[in-house]
Amino acid sequence: MTYSAPAGTSVGHVHLKVADLDRAIGFYSGLLGFSVTQRYGDQAVFLSAGGYHHHIGLNTWESKGGTAPARGHTGLYHSAFLYPDRKSLARVFKQLVDANYPIDGAADHGVSEAIYLSDPDGNGVELYRDRAEADWPRDAGGNLAMVNNRLDLKALLAEA
Repeated sequence: MTYSAPAGTSVGHVHLKVADLDRAIGFYSGLLGFSVTQRYGDQAVFLSAGGYHHHIGLNTWESKGGTAPARGHTGLYHSAFLYPDRKSLARVFKQLVDANYPIDGAADHGVSEAIYLSDPDGNGVELYRDRAEADWPRDAGGNLAMVNNRLDLKALLAEA
């Protein structure tokens, strides 16, 4: 019998190696709005949304002053942060636009709407919101049929 992770299992947090802790805090806290829950001097910090102990860990233990991994190497593709609704996604998108922060892309996946960018250390970041499961696209056999369509960013921004 093959083991299956139980329903309700989820990704609890992402912990990233960064080159400059204060710069990373400026991005994750100052720009994306995560709150610092605990800091360990100039080496590590934990951040969260809504009072959870941490959704993001950042450290410089092995990476202080380092550079981003070269393309073509294995590693993290992106971390993804799920927002509770479209208006919340619109608000964080407005924050990025107002800060002139570069966006790498955006997509409507049918199941979700997503904005893609990179943090100051080159780590991929996805900001997204899910649609209700009843609205997810399905094929004739009832199987999930995700898509990669253009997300109307002007319409999203209008909801902020």
